[in-house]
Amino acid sequence: MRIGIAGITGRVGRLLVEEVQAAGAILSGGTTRKPEAASGLPQGVALFKDMAELAANSDVVIDFTHADTVIPNAQALAAAGTAWVLGTTGLSAEQQAAVNKAAEKIAVVHAANYSPGVTLVQRLAQMMARVLPADSYDAEIVEMHHRQKVDAPSGTALAIGEAVAQGRGVKLADVRESGRDGHTGPRKEGAIGFAALRGGQIVGEHEVLFTSADEQIVLGHRAFDRRIFATGAVRAAKWVKGHKPGLYSMEDVLGLPPL
Repeated sequence: MRIGIAGITGRVGRLLVEEVQAAGAILSGGTTRKPEAASGLPQGVALFKDMAELAANSDVVIDFTHADTVIPNAQALAAAGTAWVLGTTGLSAEQQAAVNKAAEKIAVVHAANYSPGVTLVQRLAQMMARVLPADSYDAEIVEMHHRQKVDAPSGTALAIGEAVAQGRGVKLADVRESGRDGHTGPRKEGAIGFAALRGGQIVGEHEVLFTSADEQIVLGHRAFDRRIFATGAVRAAKWVKGHKPGLYSMEDVLGLPPL
């Protein structure tokens, strides 16, 4: 199978190159905003001017670029009939709608985090939220990333929060509390809280805590190397090829049964 990489000269893009080759797939090439940075890529790797060209030469495209590129990328991939593994987070309602529309024509795997471990943390968080009453167990999500990260809370933290909200049968937007500061008053019952820490070059750390008056349960995940995201994305690319159009998650890739 032919796998293309959007943003091939980026930090994750270069890891994807290695993982695609290690998986025995054909690296069809990639796109980049910085052609001058291509000197470190393997000899002969094709660089395409845009997503339309990359899609036309690929069976699956892995995309960890930026939310601003999601709408044109969705349109180009849908037009080409090329499957899409999307790792971009922080999408607006309009951008998410473009992903959903593309999924009517092509198979799309969209995940905030392609680590199998994080996927399992999300599943366990949802299961725990189902059985731990919101009026007795306060849910808090703490994450820490490198100093260069520009969004907070992280996409993974929000995905864990969505899992907790689903387990409780509520909408995250209705119960989310982020960045408490000053005299905020007592904690609201049923709230899902978020705290974001930044420093150094930490790849990613996430914890979800369920705390009652009598006990605390903590689920945590630490990523030591960004390669785990590249490995998971290539696994998703191999899985999605040949699947019918639709919007899939990393839980589908791992074969987890629905709750």
